[in-house]
Amino acid sequence: MASFLDFEKPIAELQGRIDELRDTASDGAIDIDSEVKRLQTKSDALLKATYAKLTPWQKTQVARHPDRPHFGDYIAGLFEDFMPLAGDRAFADDQAILGGFATFRGQKVMVIGHEKGDDTASRLKHNFGMGKPEGYRKAIRLMELADRFGLPVLTLVDTSGAFPGVQAEERGQAEAIARSTEACLKLGVPMIAAVVGEGGSGGAIALAAGNRVLMFEHAVYSVISPEGCASILWRTADKAPDAAEAMKVTAQDLKGLGVIDTIVTEPLGGAHRDPDNAIAALGDAMADALSGLHNLGPDDLRRDRRDKFLAMGRL
Repeated sequence: MASFLDFEKPIAELQGRIDELRDTASDGAIDIDSEVKRLQTKSDALLKATYAKLTPWQKTQVARHPDRPHFGDYIAGLFEDFMPLAGDRAFADDQAILGGFATFRGQKVMVIGHEKGDDTASRLKHNFGMGKPEGYRKAIRLMELADRFGLPVLTLVDTSGAFPGVQAEERGQAEAIARSTEACLKLGVPMIAAVVGEGGSGGAIALAAGNRVLMFEHAVYSVISPEGCASILWRTADKAPDAAEAMKVTAQDLKGLGVIDTIVTEPLGGAHRDPDNAIAALGDAMADALSGLHNLGPDDLRRDRRDKFLAMGRL
């Protein structure tokens, strides 16, 4: 059953009427095809009109939709021979950040990303995609391994932020994030990062400091969540829509600011409505980005990354 967001209520009502008509005519006694077709056309037009003018806050809601594809879905849809690698060789294996060797369209790569989970049990297991220090240290280990064997690094970013618990701070959360970001920038192999849902704070940039940064059109990427920003500036999370507008969290804003390189088009109504086509579109975008970096040597790749990030924010 489809899960509708708050701003999609008119679409949900139309879809409910369509479902009721189909249930009524399930015995074949009533021919309602023409009415269903009319309502479905109206619903599709309303969906298209709604998604053509989403506000930053509405895009944030879409980016958080529980039915959007997750790390495991991308692995199944885009990669072959995935061999997961576990642990940071120091403390533990963090299930919020996963990674390993894989084959991407005939090429050996290292793929790393956040996993939020898709039901209550898996969300708890993966800590809702909020990485702990051992997760970022695992990512560092995998990136260094990829560098040693000359394998491109592909990352899938989808987190509200790094885990903020006391134990994570005691184990050096800030240091682990900083070193993970440094590891991205030091790579002598191509690195493509894709923001596929939420790109929250340092927890995102630690896996996103790549040569090319891709972003789904309804994903969000920011230094803090809109609710967190609103709580600091206005002392109330009710101002989250205003914060989302001010922070320029959308792919369209960030492309204009030079923070990301490519906006990946989502199926009508968001990636959660057609995961297979969304995954395929991301695969095409990643392949295109990767092909443009094949001829660059290690020093050129590091310089490319350095120039990209130093240029952000300059007029």
